[in-house]
Amino acid sequence: MNLLPRPIADRAAVQSWVDTHLGHLFDGPAVGSPSFRGGQRAADAALARFDVAGYAARRNEVQPPQRRGASRLSPYIRHGLLRLEDVWAAVAGGPANDVGKFRDELLWQEYARHWYARLGPATAAPVRRAPRSVMPGDGWDRTLPCLDMLVDELETNGWLVNQTRMWLAGDWTVRWGQDWRRGEDRFFRHLLDGSRAANRLGWQWTTGVGANKSYGFSRWQVEKRAPGVCRQCPHRNACPIDGWPDDPPMVPVPVPVEVDLSGPSEPVQTGEPSAVWLTAESLGADDPAAAAHGELPVVFVFDEQLLARLRLDSKRLVFLTETLAELGEERDVELYLGDPGAVLEERSVAVTHAPVPGFATRAASVRPSVIHPWPWLRTPRPGSVRSFSAWRKAVERR
Repeated sequence: MNLLPRPIADRAAVQSWVDTHLGHLFDGPAVGSPSFRGGQRAADAALARFDVAGYAARRNEVQPPQRRGASRLSPYIRHGLLRLEDVWAAVAGGPANDVGKFRDELLWQEYARHWYARLGPATAAPVRRAPRSVMPGDGWDRTLPCLDMLVDELETNGWLVNQTRMWLAGDWTVRWGQDWRRGEDRFFRHLLDGSRAANRLGWQWTTGVGANKSYGFSRWQVEKRAPGVCRQCPHRNACPIDGWPDDPPMVPVPVPVEVDLSGPSEPVQTGEPSAVWLTAESLGADDPAAAAHGELPVVFVFDEQLLARLRLDSKRLVFLTETLAELGEERDVELYLGDPGAVLEERSVAVTHAPVPGFATRAASVRPSVIHPWPWLRTPRPGSVRSFSAWRKAVERR
């Protein structure tokens, strides 16, 4: 294990720290997202700025950026800096239609977590169709401005509005018939809100895995959501995506075997903790374990073996490090590089359960003294997670 020096909460200093200590785990120099900063202060400010009025009408707008109504809260929600319950409450009192639509999207995020907690690794569904042909370039035809601008935004900012995620995923899978898992991995490397739950569910929905219809992407969506982009296109008079792609044949897949990663409903204590173990799933000031043991030092482990395999873009590591650097201004924070099990095997730690397979694996070797429940927006209940509507009926049944 390798104890790391505490980073300073400054963008340039954090980038240098990431280069120095984590540079072997990603490609190129460390560069943070120009659009997002990590940390609780940035998360709280983003929530305070968000005005839900107009959300229903503008959430799918793409260009120009000032037309967009997306909240831009997802990177902070993904890492537990904003809890869904608090975001849900923050929009109370807004226009009813906008509040309803926005809360539907929060429920979709919650559904993704329930879905992943119930199915775990089985969510990496098999390929359902053979590729139609070889995709152009590095995956998307970047001679098309409608795709080039989106790939650039993904790789530079680490964030996309939901509409454009569907465009890229639909082009990748429905038009070209490629393996959705390769595209999902690419999103996961770059997106600051990248999670195997929401990211994987979105790709499957677009592709038609586990659904009844795939999402076809064509020029029509671009002209509707990003007016003017097609006029800049060298292919505007012979657009290769002018027509809708053929809906591929639906191939049945086996019903996945379910697991249970939802965690305890009450704190489970087997000993007296001497530190709090934070995971990338829950880094906020309201993390249940950190809040319950405010006098204890906080430990975070950069999982070297996992990060070497994932090869995340540096902006994701900068975002995490900025969050931890800011936390270090408020609490005693210890940062390590190595295997979490080896780092924590002799520590008695409290932790917040994370409803993901990786947590279960690592907790088995760490053996926490206290496990606090995950802060669900909706308590997990028996019932189907094979569709959003079926899940919603199950969790809202009284």
